[in-house]
Amino acid sequence: MSQFIKIYEDKPNESAIKKVVDVLKNGGLVIYPTDTVYGLGCDITNSKALERIAKIKGIKLEKANFSFICHDLSNLSDYVKQIDTSTFKLLKRTLPGPYTFILPGNNNLPKEFKKKTTVGIRVPDNNIALEIVKMLGNPIVSTSIHDEDEVLEYSTDPELIFEKWQNLVDVVIDGGYGDNMGSTIIDLSGYEPVVVREGKGDVDIF
Repeated sequence: MSQFIKIYEDKPNESAIKKVVDVLKNGGLVIYPTDTVYGLGCDITNSKALERIAKIKGIKLEKANFSFICHDLSNLSDYVKQIDTSTFKLLKRTLPGPYTFILPGNNNLPKEFKKKTTVGIRVPDNNIALEIVKMLGNPIVSTSIHDEDEVLEYSTDPELIFEKWQNLVDVVIDGGYGDNMGSTIIDLSGYEPVVVREGKGDVDIF
């Protein structure tokens, strides 16, 4: 049975965050709030948990386009090839924020993603998500939770999310209502920034 844990974004409770982190360390799946939509995540280092997410999404793990949720840009060099100064300045200017940046991956990617040449990086402007990643000590792999209802597209009410997902995941965090618009996805793996998807983040700054 899944746990439903209330955490306040303006002052995340340390013991509640620790509960979530313990679940992640044990290979659990967690639904958590971001600055856009609610996400489904697991510890990047746990193969079994990664497989579980891919199965839920109905995709092959090696083909999955999951993003990596980082606490800040200091995690970047773990999984991303060296980036130039202008790219780094752009990331610094926009993160934390409602963006996913596609960057060239390096050789340290988890074995499940070894064939990938790029990786999606997120530093959401949400204290709950950031505190979880900080306490865990490494990024979490994440994907957004879509609704079957095309009109809604994203579930925003944590209680409804819990009702729907409680048999599939180990923890649902109630961090208040989520947004119903995904992040803006920007591809920075080429010479020029390319807008892949316009979402909550402003694209005019590119």
